[in-house]
Amino acid sequence: MEFPHLNASLDGNELVVHQYVDLGIAVDLDYQGLLVPVVRDAESKRLRALAREISDLGARAKARKLSPDEIQGGTFTLSNNGSAGSVLTMAVINQPQVGIISTDAIVRKPVVVNLPDGGESIAIHPVGKLAMSWDHRAFDGAYAAGFLSRAKEILETRDWSAEL
Repeated sequence: MEFPHLNASLDGNELVVHQYVDLGIAVDLDYQGLLVPVVRDAESKRLRALAREISDLGARAKARKLSPDEIQGGTFTLSNNGSAGSVLTMAVINQPQVGIISTDAIVRKPVVVNLPDGGESIAIHPVGKLAMSWDHRAFDGAYAAGFLSRAKEILETRDWSAEL
């Protein structure tokens, strides 16, 4: 909600900014196509509820048991290409939406860490990448980078134990 132009769609040349987040979840159908079921009002749900709904929608998508209403009207899409092992992908926008984010595999890599004494060291940490594609008619790269930076900050600093 801090970056409302991501949660928008284009209607002709007009940008329609939505006041709710209907999150599309890209689901592969065993290399025979893709469905994007929608988690309605995702902004109002906690992580556990989102995970349950995503799991349910994904399973029913693979079983081809979704209603037409469940695969229409998304305002922003999440693609999890990392579940197939990719480490950097660029997903295609699900138009008329203006953005899509792709999560890739989390892999262990050497990274620089700050030490308590102010020095630096190399350590092995799990590292994942978020990639985003967007329609430049809606916002520019600085806006997208601001969103990704904020998402990174939240992922790295929030205490997620209460959510699990």
